[in-house]
Amino acid sequence: MSDAEDIKTVLTDLAEHLAAQRKTILRNWQHSVEADPELTTSSGLSRAQFNDHIPQVLDAFERRLQARDPVEKDVAFEDQKSSAAGHGLHRWQQGYKQRETIREWGHLHYWILRELEGYAQAHPELEPTVMPIARRALVRLCGEGVCESATSYEQVQRTEAAGRVRDLEGALEHLQNLERQRAETWREAAHDLRGSVGVVSNASLILAKEAEADPGRAGISRLLARSVSSLRTLLTELIDLARLEAGQERRNIARFDAAEVLRDFCESLRPLATRHNLFFKTDGPQSLPVEGDSVKMLRVAQNLILNAFSVTAHGGVQVRWEARSSAGAEQWLLTVQDTGPGFERHSPAAPLERALLHATEEAHEVTPGSIPAATLRSQSGGAGSSPGHEGIGLSIVKRLCELLDASLELETTPGDGSTFRVIFPRAYPAAPPRAE
Repeated sequence: MSDAEDIKTVLTDLAEHLAAQRKTILRNWQHSVEADPELTTSSGLSRAQFNDHIPQVLDAFERRLQARDPVEKDVAFEDQKSSAAGHGLHRWQQGYKQRETIREWGHLHYWILRELEGYAQAHPELEPTVMPIARRALVRLCGEGVCESATSYEQVQRTEAAGRVRDLEGALEHLQNLERQRAETWREAAHDLRGSVGVVSNASLILAKEAEADPGRAGISRLLARSVSSLRTLLTELIDLARLEAGQERRNIARFDAAEVLRDFCESLRPLATRHNLFFKTDGPQSLPVEGDSVKMLRVAQNLILNAFSVTAHGGVQVRWEARSSAGAEQWLLTVQDTGPGFERHSPAAPLERALLHATEEAHEVTPGSIPAATLRSQSGGAGSSPGHEGIGLSIVKRLCELLDASLELETTPGDGSTFRVIFPRAYPAAPPRAE
């Protein structure tokens, strides 16, 4: 008999010895795990649940020791990996942490190694190469066991995470649909109400003509006209906000000169500043070519500038526009600064996130805001008084900024005015081609 055949025979004997000692190995393994203070989950398992796939793992290990050719060895190795993966999955299902499973493999490695050492001591005549072969096989057994258990954990965690993501996406889509439906209902109601306001407006005009000869009735008629105008403005803002929240607004990207658009709009407001004895300064380059939606950008500017005038009793308003580069991104800034009262520390406008959140809540509730002012909407320079519109105006600005991928910043000091800064991208990625 050749030396190779002798080694195979000895390894077969060793495998049979391990099989005969299986119960002892498993019992010692369980006792050492139970004695490990860092392993507590196993205490609730029966012996069969605790052993789980490990007997099959040991079967495969013993078949590897006895294998007479590479094919038998590979088959045993694959069986060993499969059983180890099943063991990892079972441990996860029993509530084990991954670290606990790995520590259990360490205890199993220890007791099999003890059995190998005891066998070597009991058989001093063994060929010197036999036990190193067995120990290498054991190291591979436990290494693969740990890897396969960890892989099982990872796969299950990924599956669970993917399921949670799908559930969250479904819930988010459902909420978005509800929000769009709510906003659409709100828009339709405001639109219908605005029609009714038109009837009241016409009636107030008739009353105004009839009241021209009576100074007392004339004053009441003017008050009614102002109230109707304020209500019409409020409803228009509500419709604008509802359209934005319902996702009915789309941005139309094109090249335009932001400086020219802003300069023309600001010139139309100079009579308003003069009428209220306020200064009105503009500053920025003569030309500022950008990409964007010029109409929606102007709506942002209009809300901020007219609101700045409405809260400013003394001093004035300054508007600036400029280009800048930040972290490699080309941007441009619109800044609106007023000398109004600013926001108190307890006001919902400090910091900015709370201001915009509260503004949205105000718009939803359609109640007067805590900032005493009016939002003006007459582009011809007329001033109106409609307390409580700031929440809706800020909400419209916030939604438009989200639509235009712009960010909004606020700096405010009580008694010393406020500065709103809008940061627009100077260019937008090309839209993907539509499928035919």
